[in-house]
Amino acid sequence: MKPVLITHIECQITRPDRHNLVIVRIETDCGVFGLGCATFQQRPLAVKLMVDEYLKPLLLGRDANHIEDLWQMMMVNAYWRNGPVINNAIAGIDMALWDIKGKLANMPLYHLFGGKSKDAVTAYSHAAGETLEDLYGEVDRLLGEGYRHIRCQLGFYGGNARDFHTTREPAAGAYYDQDQYMDNTLAMFKALREKYGNQFHILHDVHERLFPQQAVQFAKAVEQYRPYFIEDILPPDQNEWLVQIRSQTAVPLATGELFNNPAEWKDLIINRRIDFIRCHVSQIGGITPALKLAHFCQSFGVRLAWHCPPDMTPVGAAVNTHLNIHLHNAAIQEFVAYPPNTQQVFPGAQAPMNGYFYPCEEAGIGVDFNSEAANEFPVVYRPHEWTQSRLPDGVIHTP
Repeated sequence: MKPVLITHIECQITRPDRHNLVIVRIETDCGVFGLGCATFQQRPLAVKLMVDEYLKPLLLGRDANHIEDLWQMMMVNAYWRNGPVINNAIAGIDMALWDIKGKLANMPLYHLFGGKSKDAVTAYSHAAGETLEDLYGEVDRLLGEGYRHIRCQLGFYGGNARDFHTTREPAAGAYYDQDQYMDNTLAMFKALREKYGNQFHILHDVHERLFPQQAVQFAKAVEQYRPYFIEDILPPDQNEWLVQIRSQTAVPLATGELFNNPAEWKDLIINRRIDFIRCHVSQIGGITPALKLAHFCQSFGVRLAWHCPPDMTPVGAAVNTHLNIHLHNAAIQEFVAYPPNTQQVFPGAQAPMNGYFYPCEEAGIGVDFNSEAANEFPVVYRPHEWTQSRLPDGVIHTP
């Protein structure tokens, strides 16, 4: 096969709406280019530096055909590996190489993987409100759009508790009360089931806001409302407690969006401690490792629900769709609608129809990037106060 040499690599950051988005473009000597998502919105400049100063010099002049070899080389080139900056940078390159291969083959990505395993992918979106009435309005809107799986949150992560018993001079942060959060969330589940019955599947994201023993209690209490899954009930460093949760309840569990390293998910999958893996494809290094993780999960009955928040590019979201259409154990795809500016910067951004994602039939990934439009929206750093979650006594609770 004729070599396809990499001639140029460019990494660009843009903030068309709320989030800093990182995109990688690879050009080749045959005139075909590829795009990849490398978004780490809290540290976008670090990812760009990694691509520009380390990966680009390593890859220029190499044959873009050999994705597996290039991925392995990039992953071990720094010797130390499996961190969010390096993994996202590698993912941007990896996705762009797969995009090039799909365009050269004149195939959409899912065909390149081996074709489809399903007609469409079930989609879910987010409904949140400060009050139950606000939440009902969001649920009704999404039901009207055809969704039958909805993630429901009363308030932001940690709930909408009131009357905190805080200290004399509280440190700055996003405060919440774990007891109130559990009580309010269980009341939310009860109210949703009473109002809607089983019209839709309820998903919920704990977002690691509980201590392990509280997580056990919450999982047991919420099981009666038959959630589709409970997401991130524990922080990654406490996942050993999933053994206790598994032994006391059958509530479906999903986790993985913070994972970087295969060592973080291997035992959970082998021992069947979770029902859904929620890894962020760029966070684990791109399409190449995602395919391997998916096949590994299938052997142990673990299904896929890739992390797909609005703080990733439509290129990355489209990659999730291609993976999900192909992979037999892909269960569901997260979606939050992209605002107009983001759609302008990324022509071809996909959206579900009547609660399903259908495959894109364009060659490669199928989403484009308007660099000139992106230049109108430069990177803006913000401190992300929501990561500074604090309990009433002022201690930070690691999300």
